[in-house]
Amino acid sequence: MKEKTERATFGAGCFWGVEETFRILPGVLETSVGFMGGEVLNPSYEQVCNAQTGHAEVVHLIYDSSRISYEGLLNVFFENHNPTQVNRQGPDIGDQYRSVIFFHSSVQEKTARKVKGALEKSQRFKKPIATQIVPATEFFPVEEHHQKYLMKRGRGSCHI
Repeated sequence: MKEKTERATFGAGCFWGVEETFRILPGVLETSVGFMGGEVLNPSYEQVCNAQTGHAEVVHLIYDSSRISYEGLLNVFFENHNPTQVNRQGPDIGDQYRSVIFFHSSVQEKTARKVKGALEKSQRFKKPIATQIVPATEFFPVEEHHQKYLMKRGRGSCHI
């Protein structure tokens, strides 16, 4: 079967753990962490962490859609963070930690809205799902020492 590469971008809190969650999935070919959805070109980690840019911490994926579907990626996204929290995940607070799906096509947007809607109807969560679904903008990779941070340290997650 021929490889069919596509892009996906998700924000679900601190990007270190989100990257590791997706990095190990069969069909995910590349991961990169950085920022999307803000108003400053080439933001620094410090600017984003100090809420000076409006960017979200994100993981940007290149994946083989013949091996894993976008819907499959969305299911992993929703399973691995709390999508009801507004501008936070666990101890991390700020709009850079918001739950967000940045779609790269109308098909991705439609799929994201379908999956989110089904999750809302399931009533699995007692609070409304706060996940934003917005068009992808320019992706700004963060400095190299943040890339594959947990893998480089032999850790599978950064949960306390």
